[in-house]
Amino acid sequence: MNGHVAVVDLGYGDAGKGTVVEALCADAPVRAVLRFNGGAQAAHNVVTPSGRHHTFAQFGSGTLRGMPTHLTRFMVVDPLALAAEAVALGDPYELLTVEGDALLATPWHRAANRRRETASGDARHGSCGMGVGETMAYALAHTEAPRVADVLSPARLRRRLTALADFYGPGFVVDDVVDAFVAFGQTVRIVDESYTGRLLNEGPCVFEGAQGVLLDEWRGWHPHTTWSTTTFDNALSLCPSLRRLGVVRTYTTRHGAGPFVTEDATLRLPEPHNGTGEWQGAFRAGHFDAVAHRYAVEVAGGVDGLAVTHLDVPPRCPELRVCTSYEGGWSRIVPGKFRDLDHQAALTERLFRARPGELFRPDDWPSAIGELLDAPVVLESYGPAAADKKLHLGRM
Repeated sequence: MNGHVAVVDLGYGDAGKGTVVEALCADAPVRAVLRFNGGAQAAHNVVTPSGRHHTFAQFGSGTLRGMPTHLTRFMVVDPLALAAEAVALGDPYELLTVEGDALLATPWHRAANRRRETASGDARHGSCGMGVGETMAYALAHTEAPRVADVLSPARLRRRLTALADFYGPGFVVDDVVDAFVAFGQTVRIVDESYTGRLLNEGPCVFEGAQGVLLDEWRGWHPHTTWSTTTFDNALSLCPSLRRLGVVRTYTTRHGAGPFVTEDATLRLPEPHNGTGEWQGAFRAGHFDAVAHRYAVEVAGGVDGLAVTHLDVPPRCPELRVCTSYEGGWSRIVPGKFRDLDHQAALTERLFRARPGELFRPDDWPSAIGELLDAPVVLESYGPAAADKKLHLGRM
């Protein structure tokens, strides 16, 4: 790999960012994997050559290959979930650094998130139930929201967690959470904002995104979105010189509620690592939606290359098609002004009514997808392991 690369999902998540990042780490030495959005709700699946499987949440997807992880200030860090993930990985804390300005997700945030979802009933917008959105919302309204660096000052941490407990109500013992978070601070290496620049100067880095552009807080189908910037924007603010790699499956998927024009419940599609979740809802699948993915490329500012995953599926699913337009000749979803949620909400209502128009079955899936999204395919994935990938990074 020559230079820095950012990996972003051009769909609703679950396109295979983890396996793509792991393949990049296997191809050539990588200085570090940098996480630049989301939090413990990520679920990036990696299968090693020996068959070991891990679903990464906060650790980077190159961890099993010994690649360091850096959690930038754009991450929402959950120390309790991180500790559980570390145990599953064999406690690789020596590979982890965390920026002190990153927000802390706490048990109060997670509980409030789940209460809100439960109270919404059938009107849920969609959530992973990990409290990431609640953490972001609280921080927008409270200047003294807990941050990672607070774990180095038990008095300040206790004061901020007490304010959280007063805001959300009883349910957790402040001193117990303080003790757990202070232990976290004694275990991980907490760094300042200059550390990212040092990593970038020391060698090629991979920026690993979470979720997908069609769930972006400003560009997704509001209100069925995430409290996170899922485009390349955060990564570019840290490294303007990186190359942008967009990830898509050969079929489109999404978890839970929200528009999904090409959904087709009759398709027989394998899904070993996804299913119905208590908070996310049902896992849904359908034909490749070139209209929605073209929109994702446009609002993400373009891509330098594409990674197409699940290329082993079309031969086993002859019914699978590519949708190039919706009924009525609607072939382009026109972006609105940035942060115009009224436009996004109106778009959501229109998409709920939309139906697939033109569908076709490609003879060459990578070439067809590259042509439809107007970008070179630089990684082809025919299975879960790095050995199942074909890399053409020189095209980017």
